[in-house]
Amino acid sequence: MSRLVETIKIIDGKACNIPYHNVRMNRARAELFGVREKIDLASAIVIPQKFQHGVCKCRIVYSPDIISIDFEPYVKRTIASLKVVHCDTIEYSFKYENRAQINELLQHKGDCDDILIIKNGFVTDTSFSNIAFYAGDRRVTPSTYLLNGTKRQRLLSEGHIIEENIALDDIRRFSKASLINAMLDLGDTVVEVHNINF
Repeated sequence: MSRLVETIKIIDGKACNIPYHNVRMNRARAELFGVREKIDLASAIVIPQKFQHGVCKCRIVYSPDIISIDFEPYVKRTIASLKVVHCDTIEYSFKYENRAQINELLQHKGDCDDILIIKNGFVTDTSFSNIAFYAGDRRVTPSTYLLNGTKRQRLLSEGHIIEENIALDDIRRFSKASLINAMLDLGDTVVEVHNINF
């Protein structure tokens, strides 16, 4: 049976973005396992005293039910360059614990810090995040994402980013890109387009 993961940012003892994590987790449980009874992560997560201050990462493994909830200090990765890799068969519409196909693509990153996955000629995600490109005042995220991340959904709903098809050849019309995921806000990790290796 497939196991899935939710990664949740904890700031000073408060779990962030819980409504979006609840929606994604319960949708996955319903679609993959036929479970209709919903889980409320706000009630399920009990943050240990040692993680009540600063930023930490909560990792929830689940299938129909929660299997484990673990906490660890958050260490931000330094990502300054991306290697374009192509894969037309990749599927990651649910946040599976098994990332074998993504890890295989990571073997092709060369000297870059991470990869930018292209599927059928269109930009999707990096190995661990969604992405938003900067065009003047506009922040544009691909509509051809692999995983509809919770931070991506929130930024779209709040109007901070917009969604468009972004073909491989379109990348050069942007100046830079921001990696976004549960732990990374817009602007936290920025890659200049000239540091995207085609």
